[in-house]
Amino acid sequence: MRQVLASPDCRETGPLYFMYRDLALTPSDRQWLGTHHLRYDITAMISRDICGERVKTKGHYHPASPSGQGYPEIYEVLTGHAHYLLQDRCLSDVVLVDAFETDIVIVPPEYGHVTINAGNSDLIMANIVSTSFESDYGEYEKKRGAAYYELSDGTFVKNQAYPDVPDLRIIQAVNLREKLHLPAGGIYEMVGSDLPGFLNHPEKGADLFRETLKG
Repeated sequence: MRQVLASPDCRETGPLYFMYRDLALTPSDRQWLGTHHLRYDITAMISRDICGERVKTKGHYHPASPSGQGYPEIYEVLTGHAHYLLQDRCLSDVVLVDAFETDIVIVPPEYGHVTINAGNSDLIMANIVSTSFESDYGEYEKKRGAAYYELSDGTFVKNQAYPDVPDLRIIQAVNLREKLHLPAGGIYEMVGSDLPGFLNHPEKGADLFRETLKG
């Protein structure tokens, strides 16, 4: 994580977050997820100061699917307060999605993303994602993180490794569910349905993606 921190000389030690991958409640759910090339994960992020910065994930992009569009991903906050910091590959858009318990956030094709624990308690979140690719961390490592850092006091500072960074847009995840026409309940309820099909076939989610980052 030192590769992507605001302070390159940070010498803090200890855990930041824990990832529990490929989970299922029942054998039949596990079989369905595997058959449909999907994975359900849970990530637990602690709340702490890390050399003046809030705890965050490393950040990554998703490669292109066979359709030519990048693979998307869907997240749900189970408990806590999350900031999802998204940026498109050409750096024309950088957006922070402010999310609380039960909020759902979709990372659309061509957007890299970092999750930040924005609260004073543990952040627990779930995600469903295609198993047909491996995440690409290289750009975030090369640029020492995302286009913005969130400091421990909640302020945002630009990462000087990016020459031209647009102003940070901030949207509230609570306003997205109705626009996205998502069903009531959490994302695990999508297991066994046709709803997650866009995760493997992003070309089927064009209408959805047009709404997912609108304010």
